[in-house]
Amino acid sequence: MRLTTGAMAAVAMTFATLMPAQVAAGPKIYAYPASANYCPAGLQPITIAGVICCGSPNQSMTYQQAMAHPVRQHKPVKKHYVRSARAHCQAGLKGCD
Repeated sequence: MRLTTGAMAAVAMTFATLMPAQVAAGPKIYAYPASANYCPAGLQPITIAGVICCGSPNQSMTYQQAMAHPVRQHKPVKKHYVRSARAHCQAGLKGCD
């Protein structure tokens, strides 16, 4: 199947407009929970690519909170009843003791 020049140009324009949005998003900068703030005024401890330094976070949570797995709710165990292998029969019938 051959694409026409106009169709190829449309696909190229679509990719050209979508790519800069992903590239311009920048790295995720998380706040670092520290007991003491040794950063200059207006900055706070942050983590970026695993390195702790001073800056302004662009994420609302810490890296540990972002990487934490959600707690799964415990599913209740379904009760199943085991039936007896022996049939319940009246006394005196053949096969019953």
